[in-house]
Amino acid sequence: MDAAAHDAQSSSSAPALPVRWHRRVLGLAFPIVLANLTQPILGAVDTAVAGHLANASYLGGVALGGLFFNFVFWGFGFLRMGTTGLVAQAFGAGDGVGVRSNVVRALLLAFAIGTAVLAVQIPLIEYAIRVLGGSAAVEQHARAYCHARIWAAPFALANYVVLGWLLGTQRVRLALITQVLINTVNIAAVLLYVYRFDWGVAGIGAATATADALGFAFGAWLLWRMRPHGLPALSRGELVDGVALKRLIAINRDIFVRTLCLLSSYAWFTHLGARQGDATLAANALLLNFQTFMSYGLDGFAHAAEALVGAALGAHDRHAFRRAVQVTLLWSALGALAFSLVYWMAGGWVIAQLTDQPAVRESAKTYLGWAALSPVVSVWGFLLDGVFIGATRTRELMTSMVVSLAVFVAASWALAGPGGNHGLWAALLVFMGARGIALARYVPRITRSIGPETA
Repeated sequence: MDAAAHDAQSSSSAPALPVRWHRRVLGLAFPIVLANLTQPILGAVDTAVAGHLANASYLGGVALGGLFFNFVFWGFGFLRMGTTGLVAQAFGAGDGVGVRSNVVRALLLAFAIGTAVLAVQIPLIEYAIRVLGGSAAVEQHARAYCHARIWAAPFALANYVVLGWLLGTQRVRLALITQVLINTVNIAAVLLYVYRFDWGVAGIGAATATADALGFAFGAWLLWRMRPHGLPALSRGELVDGVALKRLIAINRDIFVRTLCLLSSYAWFTHLGARQGDATLAANALLLNFQTFMSYGLDGFAHAAEALVGAALGAHDRHAFRRAVQVTLLWSALGALAFSLVYWMAGGWVIAQLTDQPAVRESAKTYLGWAALSPVVSVWGFLLDGVFIGATRTRELMTSMVVSLAVFVAASWALAGPGGNHGLWAALLVFMGARGIALARYVPRITRSIGPETA
């Protein structure tokens, strides 16, 4: 048993001082936050490189292509979330065979999905570009970007599994190193392919593909280097275990539906915002950046909850589960309050830096209050997502999101008509609040399923 596993078991088998739990949560959360914050940097580099090519159609092509991959890869995000929950529970139980089999099954699934994406890449890309729209030049550049990047689809999806394994085994510093490596390679490759090889937007897509492939090579090396010793040889029967496969399929199905509902909610928000006029649409898109940046920060605590809750359930330790939920919820709430205060105090300045269009600036400032209020409303759903993923209670996760989406659609019809864009933002906050309330109703089920209190 390695040191991390021993520490996890000792923390779940005996009462832990509150200070130790705070230290443990922060130690897990901060590396994840740092890893998340590398994403906007990478996006800024891609945007800057594309923005300095011959004309605006290059930047439009990269934006369109990036949106396509966000939908495709985010749709398969269950590979990361499901792996984290299953691995965390096996890790908490000290089940090295379970950790190994869950990771290998998820990797095989990732490569199968990635291969299927490659097989249908031409019609898939063509359909997506037609739906997303754009000028003929933008569509041409989007195709070049997509066809260059898509060849790394199996590696990109496998990287989700590697990340899930690292989070599930609480090796968050290695998760940070892996993410920084991928993004550093991506930035270097963009500069090489575009400025040295003159590949244009195809070079930007190829750079991401290169980074995904090298990132998986590093992840595979970590998997091999940190494999538990003394386990029996991996057998076919272990991988095709009927009960385990059924559970894997159910978890991935539930998270997939949950993710589609979340994507649909933002698509519906954008659709209704577009009906308010171009300036309002642009202002909403700008203010959603506030939401995205906040989610990067608060996701660190949700991921910490995934790892700690999964380990507590694997060890059948109700006390550890309660502590994990309480401490991660406390720090998430404090983080959300900090984001809200920053947005209230500096939101106008941030808006001015993001756009120089007077109409968009004024519109965004009009609705800034909703974006500033959003963190303290959204945080409960964000954190409880992590709790339910760690507990692999994905049916409740899916059901809650379906109900919340229905509430959002109803609220948007009721509020956006008479209230305009203010009503639309109010409906979005109703949706965020509904996510937290719906999930909170199911928390006692998890508590009861663990067993008696041990401390």
